[in-house]
Amino acid sequence: MRVLGIDPGLTRCGMGVVEGSVGRPLGLVDVNVLRTSSDLRVPERLVTIEKGIDAWLDEYHPDAVAIERVFARSDVSTVMGTAQASGIAMVCAARRGLPVALHTPSEVKAAVSGNGRADKAQVGAMVTRILRLDAPPKPADAADALALAITHIWRGGAQARIDAALAGTRQARRPRSLR
Repeated sequence: MRVLGIDPGLTRCGMGVVEGSVGRPLGLVDVNVLRTSSDLRVPERLVTIEKGIDAWLDEYHPDAVAIERVFARSDVSTVMGTAQASGIAMVCAARRGLPVALHTPSEVKAAVSGNGRADKAQVGAMVTRILRLDAPPKPADAADALALAITHIWRGGAQARIDAALAGTRQARRPRSLR
């Protein structure tokens, strides 16, 4: 499975592609950060992010896209920018019919480090170990994107099977006239 992890942000949007499967070593395909200038208006910044995500989707052909779930912070403008970038990422993936998974920061931290309250340095160190890299990806947005992809590979497949089983159960319970 190949997963594009996206750590959304209006100024820095982390992008990381990881390949592998549960129980097998994972491998880094590519990692980078899309940057936009705060001198630009928000619509132009969002177009830059959209073009960057589209280029990665075209180049790496992921099987799924894992995006950090936006959560409320004290700074509303930061939350808005993150949410806008996240929405762009979802639209880019949906346009191609790719499954999109949203993972919370604490879920990602727990998956890669075993601690849902791990700091950025711990997450970067574990991403480095898991992917057998020489050094932690910089900046932290890049490491976070890879951590999202890793989390999805390790947890996403199981969740997809659970969702499919639940959908099948719901379908079986519906009267034939509603199927």
